[in-house]
Amino acid sequence: MLHSRSTLVPIFTVLTFLTAQTASAHEGMWVPTLLKAIEGDMRTEGLQISAEDIYSINNGSLKDAVALFGSGCTADVVSTQGLILTNHHCGRSSIQNNSTLEHNYLRDGFMAATLADELPNAGLSVTFMVRIEDVSQRINALLNSGMGEEERYAVAKREGAAIIAEALEGNKFDAVVRPFNYGNSWFLIVSETFRDIRLVAAPPEGIGEFGGNADNWMWPRQTGDFSVFRIYASPENLPAEYAAENKPFTPRRSIAIDMGGAQAGEFAMIYGFPGTTQYYIPSYGVEQVMSMSDPLRIAMRGASLNVITAAMNADAATKIQYYSKRGSIANGWKKWQGELQGLTALGTVAKKQAEEAEFLRRATGMPEYAGILPRLEKLYAEQAPYAQARDLFSEFIYNGAYLPRFAAGFSKLIEGRDTISKAVAEAEVKRLRASASAFFKNYNATVDHDVFAAQLPLVLEYQSSLLATPALQAVQTKFNGNAQRYADDLFARSVFTDSLKLFRLLDHYSKKSAKKMAQDPAYQLGNSASTTYTDKIRPRYNAISDSLDAALRTWSKGLITLFPEKTWWPDANLTLRVSYGKVEGTFPQDGLAYLPFTTLDGVMAKYVPNDPEFNVPQKLIDLYNAKDYGPYATDGEMRTCFLSSLHTTGGNSGSPVFNGKGELIGINFDRTWESTMSDIQFDPAICRNISVDIKYVLFVIDKFLGGKRLVDEMELVGMDGEKVDGADGAPHVIELPLHR
Repeated sequence: MLHSRSTLVPIFTVLTFLTAQTASAHEGMWVPTLLKAIEGDMRTEGLQISAEDIYSINNGSLKDAVALFGSGCTADVVSTQGLILTNHHCGRSSIQNNSTLEHNYLRDGFMAATLADELPNAGLSVTFMVRIEDVSQRINALLNSGMGEEERYAVAKREGAAIIAEALEGNKFDAVVRPFNYGNSWFLIVSETFRDIRLVAAPPEGIGEFGGNADNWMWPRQTGDFSVFRIYASPENLPAEYAAENKPFTPRRSIAIDMGGAQAGEFAMIYGFPGTTQYYIPSYGVEQVMSMSDPLRIAMRGASLNVITAAMNADAATKIQYYSKRGSIANGWKKWQGELQGLTALGTVAKKQAEEAEFLRRATGMPEYAGILPRLEKLYAEQAPYAQARDLFSEFIYNGAYLPRFAAGFSKLIEGRDTISKAVAEAEVKRLRASASAFFKNYNATVDHDVFAAQLPLVLEYQSSLLATPALQAVQTKFNGNAQRYADDLFARSVFTDSLKLFRLLDHYSKKSAKKMAQDPAYQLGNSASTTYTDKIRPRYNAISDSLDAALRTWSKGLITLFPEKTWWPDANLTLRVSYGKVEGTFPQDGLAYLPFTTLDGVMAKYVPNDPEFNVPQKLIDLYNAKDYGPYATDGEMRTCFLSSLHTTGGNSGSPVFNGKGELIGINFDRTWESTMSDIQFDPAICRNISVDIKYVLFVIDKFLGGKRLVDEMELVGMDGEKVDGADGAPHVIELPLHR
């Protein structure tokens, strides 16, 4: 499968300019296949292992212990029995789905006493990268500048399919060919996906979510943001769907854990799947983010967040239902606020404009770059209304109230009532009934109504007349502009808010019942919004984006060619990357110092009994008062989190942070408030990622959750490099066949 909007620097360019690094030595997210080109610099910084130890095709390497968790996080293999660590917020939905009022694992935490007690999670997967290969020369040989974007994509897709077929011959892996750097280069990525992933342990929210939204993106931070899962495989150690006979997976590599603890100033390296950066966008793109995209998304999410937070604080059942959704909404809401402040403080638009002026000077006499900046400016202006409409649709229909999107999901049954066969209708009814059963488990009509009512005035304010959802005209024509009355009426009359009424219609399905659903106001709104997006917004947005990609392909190539003194690194696109730096604090603003470590003392200083964000479990208080830290303290302190100068973004959540020996010292989970602009502009003096200290993770697993059996699975290494008590002594490199 090809993905048309991913990015990476052409391999020849990376190799040419990697050695031209400036003070931004810690900036960048490097493709692991290219690490030999920067191995010398990494060794100067403190790396003690080789590039081959980090990424190898023929031998077990660290890449075989780093996996994509679900569709947007990273996981770390820490035992020879498939045990993996990731963030609590990455495992949040699985913990939520396994929670009830009687067994509230979100509130109380969870620890499986035995393998038999580990909990399955339908739909959850873990994916390992088998190999990454540059296929740019082969694909680019078939492309030329005279091709339109559709033709270019079709040719690349056809050749990519042939490359994939060759790569998969004789094995049972998966593969994609993805464009990088707006299609300047192409990489084949071969992977292996496991789908029987079981929940093993999770701390209670008073540890795993300590600080809540108040501390999110902030420092100092004391959050134990981790959860524990296990990969299961068939008896032959192959990927398999959940089955009772499946066994814990034996990985090609697991990660040793440094019991010496993270040390200030030491080398640090992160390995994971960063999602998206926008390193190459011009000033026009930054202005669009700052003046349009971020303010709209902040406003829409702020409206829903106020409603959901109040409802969760008032009711335990609602808290379970909305735990994951609230976390996702709040994360973006706060991140974009920090991004705006950071881009403003750094003067990013002005810096981009200065770069563009210098680009024009250096490009004199080079016709391939003539006119590229006016073209980019024109395309961003053309895209703006469609980009805003797209953001509005996403925040209203996908991230807002559940009801319109849920109702729109019945369109095949409703719109096809006169054309689909009886057998097709029966199958669709069966599918929808199962989907509805899952939907109503986490649905609260009152909360949903209030979210809808809070967001609707913003939708009416932001939508343009040409791209507005037709069904929303009823706010004016039927309710005299009163958005609250429209919301009240829609929720009062919709059958999709009531499981009993909806199931009655489905259980006695007929064309008549389908016609009744077609008149439902929630269906009409959801269908109207989806149709408007599909017919009016998405096609034009994608068409302009294709033209923009072509222009950015030229622009990014020009930047790399004309500015050889700068560091150029691949934009993140949810592929395996390495970033390196040091364990270190920062001085983010005048008079303010961020020290590199926090401790359990800070948890107790922030503790507010029964506060939804700063409550602390009594058992943790008892362990603290007794200073019962076991072997997990550092210099008598129980460290909780640390800072390092690693370049991270979304997708790096759960990524392992290594020391120079390739041993685990922490699990990445956040950035500081001043670092949230780093998807667009990275400032090495200020930008810091936040990780939970691995020794705090072990302390919580062992002393708080009573999971010493899990610690005994892991390979613990002392400061002298020797195994320490608690390790099972098993080697963490296991030679297994590459081809399955």
